[in-house]
Amino acid sequence: MNAEPDGPEDRLRRFATIWSRAVFPVTTTSSTRPEFEEQLLPLARRLSEALRARAFDADEARALGAALVTVHCTDPEALSRTLDCVDAYLVLYCGGDGDQQDLRLRASRLQHAMAAGFAQALRERTRAEQEAISAAALKAQGVVAQALHASEARFRAVFEGAAIGIGMADLDGNILQVNEALLRMFGITEQTMLGRNVAEWTHPEDAPQTWTLYDELVRGDREHYHVEKAFSRPDGTALWTNLTVSLLRDADGNPQYQLALMEDTTERRLLNLRLRYEATHDALTGLPNRTFFFERLEKALGAGKGQRFGLCYLDLDGFKTINDSLGHAAGDRLLVEVADRLQSCTTAPGEMVARLGGDEFVALTTGPDTEREVDELASRIMNALVAPVSVDGRELTVRGSIGIVEGPAGERSAAEVLRSADITMYRAKASGGNRFELADEEADARAITRHGLTTALPTALDRGEFFIEYQPLVHLGDGSVRGAEALVRWLHPQHGVLGPDRFIPLAEHTGLIVPLGRWVLEQSVRQAREWRERHADAGPMRINVNLSPCQLTHPGLVQDTVDILERTGVEPDALCLEVTESALIGADDDLLKPLRRLAEMGVDIALDDFGTGYSNLANLRRLPVSILKLDRSFTQSMQQFPADPVDLKIVEGIVSLAHSLDLAVTVEGVETGAQAEQLRILGCDTAQGWYYARPGPPERLHELALVDATG
Repeated sequence: MNAEPDGPEDRLRRFATIWSRAVFPVTTTSSTRPEFEEQLLPLARRLSEALRARAFDADEARALGAALVTVHCTDPEALSRTLDCVDAYLVLYCGGDGDQQDLRLRASRLQHAMAAGFAQALRERTRAEQEAISAAALKAQGVVAQALHASEARFRAVFEGAAIGIGMADLDGNILQVNEALLRMFGITEQTMLGRNVAEWTHPEDAPQTWTLYDELVRGDREHYHVEKAFSRPDGTALWTNLTVSLLRDADGNPQYQLALMEDTTERRLLNLRLRYEATHDALTGLPNRTFFFERLEKALGAGKGQRFGLCYLDLDGFKTINDSLGHAAGDRLLVEVADRLQSCTTAPGEMVARLGGDEFVALTTGPDTEREVDELASRIMNALVAPVSVDGRELTVRGSIGIVEGPAGERSAAEVLRSADITMYRAKASGGNRFELADEEADARAITRHGLTTALPTALDRGEFFIEYQPLVHLGDGSVRGAEALVRWLHPQHGVLGPDRFIPLAEHTGLIVPLGRWVLEQSVRQAREWRERHADAGPMRINVNLSPCQLTHPGLVQDTVDILERTGVEPDALCLEVTESALIGADDDLLKPLRRLAEMGVDIALDDFGTGYSNLANLRRLPVSILKLDRSFTQSMQQFPADPVDLKIVEGIVSLAHSLDLAVTVEGVETGAQAEQLRILGCDTAQGWYYARPGPPERLHELALVDATG
């Protein structure tokens, strides 16, 4: 088996080879297949560039379709095989590392534009042939007026032998002569044709200017015109033609006859319609696809004053589980059934449903009263999903989350509307699913901001946008500074300083929390070394660093910590790692093993936010912690005077239990001296809060430590 091509040029050459093998049998070229492949290679390169271009260039795509005619691919089968190759292999061999969904959408649009360009080029080529025949006919007609006996045979040969239909009529529209090709196109006899008048050939699909051009021609105001026109055959079918009508004048220049040349384009039109349908409809469900939906949405958004739109963006809940457990074939059958149900919900004028991809569908309603109609549409969709779907003998429950966007036309672009609907749908899914939510501008703005922050996070660390503030830990007995908690901040270029609550969850979601946490740990430990060197006489200074749940499960936690301590020359007892109580609820031995190893090294482990979750006090015996950090909710209850005696008893009990287990107790959120005194009386060891200092630069801690050292 040959190896897959490595470089882009090799992959491009492979695509050109596949293309030439598919199309060569139906060409009229005299070249060999390798020679024909070399002719297709530049076209393949242009196709590849059009696929990956920043913006879609419809003119280039049409030019590529026209180029097929230039290389003798004039048979409609050559176009069909070309489009099949583009659909199956262009993204595979020329797409590179781009977004596959966007590339396939671009490939679909390329196919449609190429088909249009091919049809236009073929039509122009035929028109040139028609004009040559017309010129010959005109010449023959002129010669007849001067020397009929010399031109009759030549004109008859052109007239009868032409592959296109030719007919001649007088200026009143009475048909005088027709050739065999025209009779075959209409499927009638010569006697029937000669008894007709041109004015009888009106058709509902006629363009508005068709008969205006005809009137101008028979009046002598126009020499010829060209239109696409449909005719009705006796069997009821439609004959589509490229029609060229020319005016024939006598020797004195007076209008005398009209000459019509017709090219049968019915099959080509059907091909274009089929290609258009395939390019705008989902192959699995038969619903309109993303391309068609955007066309309709943009039309709805461009409607006149007083028009509104309503959009329901549906995503099936738990569809991935069905695919993973029952297979993609079962998932496809489920999607087909869902599509049928959704289609039954959108039967009113101005309504449509489309499949955007995967298990995502969208329903659109338009008109002046969509505020009410879109809610009713969403309710119909939810009700349509209630009944289980039977797949392979299994009854599958189908649920969906819907995001609704409704508003006046002309205020937002299609991309903005769909983005808002997508955000709202995920908000419905986050609320438990099986429901619909209305779009909210503030919620959209928050989601967009979150997305922007998530996108900017990976480079923010490299650009040095993070910094650390320190909040002192104060001993309640003598008021001395015993250390500080490191709190990371993000100096965002647009949003300013962001607290950890704004970006730590995003960092955990993206996995950036591990390198960010490693950076915070190293910077904090270096700061602890500096404090100890500058204030050796003030007692040991400890740095507290928070660990996220993701960091706890990272296999490099222990080694990273050891490497940082050794690299900075700091003893383990200068470091305290804070872990939230919720992260350790139900923790097994594997999760606790890294913490135990760190504790055995001399690193303190603090159980942060103690009291906010299910505080299983008996569980403290097996946790490798040396410090309990009481949540600020306990200190807030002490702001009133007198303090709630029940809360005091709870804190007193926790402190007593902690001390009996040789655990120190730190309290967060101390804001007043009364709180600090009450906590000292209850036996708490250390505290932190605005009463002592807000989080700030490390220099502030130097000042506090210096005050303690000097009394």
